[in-house]
Amino acid sequence: MNAEQMVRDRLFELQDLPYREFQCKLIPNVNPDTVIGVRTPELRKFAKAFAKTPEAAEFLQILPHRYYEENNLHGMLIEGMKDYAQTIAALDVFLPHVDNWATCDLMRPRAFQKHLPELREQIRVWMASNHPYTVRFGLEMLMTFFLDEQFQPEYLDWAAQVRSQEYYVNMMIAWFFATALAKQYEAALPYVQQRRLDPWTHNKAIQKALESYRITEEQKACLRSMKEKPLRRKENGL
Repeated sequence: MNAEQMVRDRLFELQDLPYREFQCKLIPNVNPDTVIGVRTPELRKFAKAFAKTPEAAEFLQILPHRYYEENNLHGMLIEGMKDYAQTIAALDVFLPHVDNWATCDLMRPRAFQKHLPELREQIRVWMASNHPYTVRFGLEMLMTFFLDEQFQPEYLDWAAQVRSQEYYVNMMIAWFFATALAKQYEAALPYVQQRRLDPWTHNKAIQKALESYRITEEQKACLRSMKEKPLRRKENGL
């Protein structure tokens, strides 16, 4: 039995049909026929054990995958890699096959924390991609690793300069700026004041910031005053 079939058999053993129905609602752009329905804790438990087997390396060579959970397992295996160069190489192969926000967002590679200078430059490469989920992943890594001690004001420019027609890219830009407002309020506020984002992303960033417990009520009042009003539709030619 090859690695792909072994993995697939195990995933169907872990299938939870009520969870499958719930999961499909969260990832509406994914074909329901490709969703098995495996709860994330169970998948992570399987990934941890599977990573120690020879078949794991074989599985990572099999792309594209058929099932959503196979992609998630692939991402979890990359996440657990210890070598930075190996992690980047695996991501560069895998990211073009990512087709939804959930698979994209589950990856927090353990090798990144000790290689932040190299990661910083790699993020710029991902953010320049034509593939929406590669861009989203780059933005998320910028948000995850570079809004605290490693923060530089130029990182706000990087995110603000991304322009996309993709909902899941713009949602990540909004999430990035909401997080920046929570962690680096004084630096991030001018991007809202100056309307540096497109109107939809601008409003979504404010909305998400207003939901944050890390932003004061005074700051929230200021942000509310800067929401863009939606354009009114003309009726009867008026």
